[in-house]
Amino acid sequence: MKKMTKFALTSLAAGVAFAALTTSAQAQEQWTMTSTWPDNLDLIKIDQHWADLVNKLAGDELQINFRAGGTLMPGTEVFDATETGSIEAAGDWPGYWAGLNPAFSPLATTTSLFNGVDYLNWIQQWGGRELYEEIYGQYNMIYLPYGITNNESGFMGRTPIESLADLEGKRLRLSGRDQGRVLEQLGGSQVTLAGGEVYQAIERGVIDAGEFSTPGVDFNAGFAEVADYWATPGWHQSASVFGVMINKDAWDALSEETQEKLRIAADATMAWSLSWSERESSEATQKFLDAGITINQFSEEDLARIQEITNDVIIRGACEHADHAKVYHSMLTYLQEYGVWRDVSVPFNMSRTMDNLPSLEEIEACL
Repeated sequence: MKKMTKFALTSLAAGVAFAALTTSAQAQEQWTMTSTWPDNLDLIKIDQHWADLVNKLAGDELQINFRAGGTLMPGTEVFDATETGSIEAAGDWPGYWAGLNPAFSPLATTTSLFNGVDYLNWIQQWGGRELYEEIYGQYNMIYLPYGITNNESGFMGRTPIESLADLEGKRLRLSGRDQGRVLEQLGGSQVTLAGGEVYQAIERGVIDAGEFSTPGVDFNAGFAEVADYWATPGWHQSASVFGVMINKDAWDALSEETQEKLRIAADATMAWSLSWSERESSEATQKFLDAGITINQFSEEDLARIQEITNDVIIRGACEHADHAKVYHSMLTYLQEYGVWRDVSVPFNMSRTMDNLPSLEEIEACL
């Protein structure tokens, strides 16, 4: 009888263990994630870093099958695919969706305003994270910002640009509505091209110069092979944010514990991305110099003129859409509040020290 009881208990324990394993295996979610970036552009490394980290932190509950941009669908289609649930997640740059809602533009980058640390501060401590979730939430998505790069390279091409006067009549590849409006007032003409087309456009003389991303990304895209001159700083995108769009139903199917692991992975990736891109930019700048490129920097007077025009463009754009105004109002409130400490900590401060900001009162009037 004791042997029978022992056997029965052993069998019961084995059955419970098997059932637990089976339940665990069944409980693991399988997600398909893609990106706006193909695998030959370094920006995809930010998406891959987050997906790999999630698989390490939450592998028992969730497995993300990551596919490079363009392998499942064109990068322009990942927003709709995530919104409808055709895929569970996609890495993106919010600015690509500004045609749907102009608020996506400052969620992605600013013209002559935020730097990388400003975005980090604002997202983590000044309400930025909630605005990403609010705007993307209008499209049945959860959004986790997880990547920050500092200002972009600037314009590269075969024609020297040494001052704002040299922008007159130039055809320049430039992304962004506000950026194009600023360039127009500076006398240049905006040309819209996909990032993968900039190399050939410079090579063939279709554009006088172009911008795409940070020095690290631009060098690996081959710009040193076709550009002789580089005009800096990249005032048009003073910093950029990247993140992951997650279908709301897929998110809701996760436990709160798993959701928190995804958020932790996003915060960790954000910190990694900023230092990673800065090192890449440092090494790439030296490579550009070694390749013989001539770097011209805009003067303080030129940058002040850009700021003046930018402020007017920001106010005009903000007043065209309530969401746009709401995002910029939050950003400018941060700059004012942080400025109290920022300005007294010079020269060891982390944010930009600037006196000329867009009028917060004028944007408030548009809310």
